[in-house]
Amino acid sequence: MAVRYPSVQLAADVLTALVAAIHLYIVVLEMFLWNTPRGRATFGTTPEFAAESKVLAANQGLYNGFLAAGLIFALIARGTTGFAFAVFFLICVIVAGLYGAATVSRRILVVQSVPAAIALLLVLLAR
Repeated sequence: MAVRYPSVQLAADVLTALVAAIHLYIVVLEMFLWNTPRGRATFGTTPEFAAESKVLAANQGLYNGFLAAGLIFALIARGTTGFAFAVFFLICVIVAGLYGAATVSRRILVVQSVPAAIALLLVLLAR
């Protein structure tokens, strides 16, 4: 599958990498920093709640890691496989962000769904 618009593909790759990096940061926050002042400030939790929900947060972090891994694989694989992985995992990020925005905080929409939606649009336009 030839790329028709290399400059758009570059922008898609950069934004896809940014979305992957955001999710890697979320992994660190949820799996390793959840119970720290930084983690509690990021998610607006109390020390008590953070301590009680640490295992649940680590589980969420693992899922965010899978999203990042899929996006990183998309960037490495390139071609038809990379395209398919990018589309699938960007849609997953968008859906997760929409659900998070509806159930937890609207900020999740801006942090997760909007960058992923722009990346998805660019991925599709590059082809």
